[in-house]
Amino acid sequence: MRVIVLGAGLLGVTSAYYLQKLGHEVTVVDRQATPAAETSFANGGQISVSHAEPWANPSAPIKVLQWLGKEDAPLLFRIRADMRQWMWGLQFLRECTPARTRHNIEQIVRLGTYSRSMLQELRRETGLGYDQRTQGILHFYTTQKEFDGALKPAEQMRALGCERVVISADEAVKLEPALAHIRPQLAGATYTAEDESGDANRFARELVKLCEVGGVKFLMSHTVTAIREAGGNIEHVEATDIEGRFQRLQADAYVMAMGSLSPIYAKPLGIDLPIYPAKGYSVTLPVKDASKAYQVSLTDDEFKLVFSRYTSEDGRGDRMRIAGTAELNGYDRDLNRVRCEAIVRRVEQLFPGAGDTTRAQFWTGLRPATPSNVPMIGKTRLPNFFLNTGHGTLGWTHACGSGKSIAHIVSGLAPEVDFAFQR
Repeated sequence: MRVIVLGAGLLGVTSAYYLQKLGHEVTVVDRQATPAAETSFANGGQISVSHAEPWANPSAPIKVLQWLGKEDAPLLFRIRADMRQWMWGLQFLRECTPARTRHNIEQIVRLGTYSRSMLQELRRETGLGYDQRTQGILHFYTTQKEFDGALKPAEQMRALGCERVVISADEAVKLEPALAHIRPQLAGATYTAEDESGDANRFARELVKLCEVGGVKFLMSHTVTAIREAGGNIEHVEATDIEGRFQRLQADAYVMAMGSLSPIYAKPLGIDLPIYPAKGYSVTLPVKDASKAYQVSLTDDEFKLVFSRYTSEDGRGDRMRIAGTAELNGYDRDLNRVRCEAIVRRVEQLFPGAGDTTRAQFWTGLRPATPSNVPMIGKTRLPNFFLNTGHGTLGWTHACGSGKSIAHIVSGLAPEVDFAFQR
């Protein structure tokens, strides 16, 4: 079949790769000049199956109320006259029950475990390099309350096959000596040895090269203007190229991997997607003192931050990537200096002198968040129109598993993982 993939981020590129592997003629369309230039550009870098507890959990409503109006809050609802935001918020509250949280963790872990295996398989088969580190992910806690709250979700994850083991503060420092500075504040930690980290943007760009060798066509700097339905199917996609010329693109099947823009393009087709942009922040710091910088990828659950380390051989040098927090404020991508400075301040509290804060590179990206944090992958009411979107903060973690699964679904094959696919 001829397949058009809408979006050249992580989910679009992995979809294209696996579709091409199944013998399809694939074209990818994206408004940016380069792949993975939006949500996937400077994310936290973690392949974190262990990061499976959704934002919507029993403790979330009280925390969100406490954080309202705080510019540096980890999760900030910036209330606005936006019906989509309000509806999303109501759905978010419905997902905060213990039963829904358990169900959503189950879905996220199943897809994450499968996806991590598919990434490892792809890496073995292709030799793809992207500043990857396979030293696991360490979640650390600086309050007893946060640590105690992590124990039950970690237990559920272990029951689902994600070996997120509970360890003491001393064991955490032994795994990551850079935490010694805050040893008096550490209440405990969890460690998942199978989790990984790596540069998601570099991965996507390298995978594009493999896709092109396999015959995938990339139409970059092409802005989709409409998706047209006729006779109960998608008939064509309309787009403009870099010079503004109108293009009419046709295929047998279409995969939407447009991140936060997905609901805007799906709405005219009568498809309502409960996806809302959650603006995330990141800071990239050159390593100033390697002896003080972490080696293991870390998660600071209290502050909703993740830490990765990249040591490139391409001239970009040794650097720390710290990302996280979420701001629900529509499609605004402006840098909020208060939130940027809060991240740097936390890094300096944890690892003073490790990074060169005078050369900090700040970034924001819009994560396509569903109220449950469970992505939308699978079929729609239109037989030739498919979804691979809504991955929120876990697009990198779920990319390969989602891409391979949607390729199977488009091909009429059963996916290899037990997951709540769209039907």
